[in-house]
Parts: sequence; structure tokens; C-alpha cells
Amino acid sequence: MSAQRLAETATEIHPAADRHNHSTGRLDQVLARFTAIALQDMEDVALLDRTDTKLLLTQDQLNTALHHLAQAYRVLEIEGQRQHHYQTLYFDTVDLDYYHQHHNGKRNRYKVRERAYIDSDLTFVEVKHKTGRDRTIKHRQRVPELTTEFGAPIATFVRAHMPLDEDDLIPTLQNDFHRITLVSTRCTERVTLDVGLRFRRNDGWVALPGVAIAEVKQARFSYDSDFLREMRHLGVRPTNFSKYCTGISILYPHVKHNAFKPRMLHLKRIMRADQRI
Repeated sequence: MSAQRLAETATEIHPAADRHNHSTGRLDQVLARFTAIALQDMEDVALLDRTDTKLLLTQDQLNTALHHLAQAYRVLEIEGQRQHHYQTLYFDTVDLDYYHQHHNGKRNRYKVRERAYIDSDLTFVEVKHKTGRDRTIKHRQRVPELTTEFGAPIATFVRAHMPLDEDDLIPTLQNDFHRITLVSTRCTERVTLDVGLRFRRNDGWVALPGVAIAEVKQARFSYDSDFLREMRHLGVRPTNFSKYCTGISILYPHVKHNAFKPRMLHLKRIMRADQRI
């Protein structure tokens, strides 16, 4: 399946805003069953050096899973909100070197982004390092706001954590989504659930309606996870998935994306299932 065809599928479904609002309301009802955890109580599960297990599922599957997990996790609540608005601006080289490293399966790679936590009024510049041992190490520094140009403090931070001059980086993609964060009640584990994902390049937006992206973050990978057990019960298997690479594949139609075709097909099936609901 071509990236252009996936973009067409996403675009033609996007106008169904009433269905998206209905899904959001259903999520709010399910999340009301969870005990809340405050942001200041989450330091023990920051997990800046961790393993990540990603899964793609429909929002209907997510609702089903959450019905069974209210006793196993607490949910992050900020000022009464349990779904939190995120915006991310990614940086890459003119030739999209970071994208191509991921596409070509390079194990030791980097990602540079700025992320705004809208509900908390916080913004960070972040450097993520995927090591050869398949661990994710994240470094971040607070900044005033999303910006397309690196000032001296940000440039110094980026230069300290990656082997490329920040002058070689340009903004390449923006995304926008809502995140639910779950914290295990019995082990050091955090689960993030992203819904309402959409991508922007210049003035063009593409949405992925009906798609939920789950990420289980652990100090060391373990199958002893209530969320992963529920996913196995629903027949949802872990997969490699990058929001950045997906957005680039869709909005830069001429870049190489052969390695991502199976995931694009999976995304299309999820969006088509949402359209039938």
C-alpha cells in the first residue's frame, strides 16, 4: 500500500468529527473508573532509560481493555483532565537522515524533537537515543515554547547529547494528539495511550481516526504486565511503530518507505474499522 493511498484514506475519514467526539466521550466514561495519580507523584516512573513495547489497536479495543484494567493502574490527572493534549515538532536533516536510519533498521540512532504539554503549560526539547541494545534513553530540557530555531541554550543541550551539529537540523514534521498515561499499581511500569493523532507538514494536515497507539514503558522488558496480558487476550501483538516515521511516510510521498508498508496496511485496516462503527 502506498503512502499516498494511506493519506487519501486518512483524509477522507477525517471529516467525521462527531464520531471522534463520541469516542473521546466513551474514553472519559471508562477512565472515570480509575484512581487518579498526580503529576508530582510520578517521579518513580519517569523511566528515562527504559525499554518500550508498542502496540497498534482500535479505539474500540482500547475501551474494552480499559474496562478490565481499572484495578491494575492509576491514571494521570491534571486539573481534572485525564486526556492530555500534546504537540510535537520534529527536527531532521535536509536529507531526512534520522528517518532513513530508522527505515533502514539502524540500531544506534537518534531523534530530536520539541514537545509541548498543553494542559501543563510545559515545553521541552528532547533527544531520544535508541541504543544498539534496544533501549531508549531520553534527555530533555525545559524551554519556553515550541520554536523552529535553536537558540544558544538549546543548541548546547542538543550538541551534548547527539553526534550531529544542531545547525544541520531543520523542522520537518509536527504532530498533535491526546495522551492517557497509566501507572501500574504493582510494578514500575507506565503505559501511554495516544488517540486523535494527526500530522502536519507546512499547511497540510492528515489525521488517523480510530487509531490508538499504546506504549508500555518498563525498566526491563517483562511479560508480567497487566496491560500486555490484556493485549494478548484481545489478539493485539507488539509491533515496531514510530509516529515520526509514519508522518514522514505519509506527508513526504517520495521518500523510501518499503519497510513500513506492513504497518501502513495495519493502520488502514484500523481506520476502515472505525469508519464502519
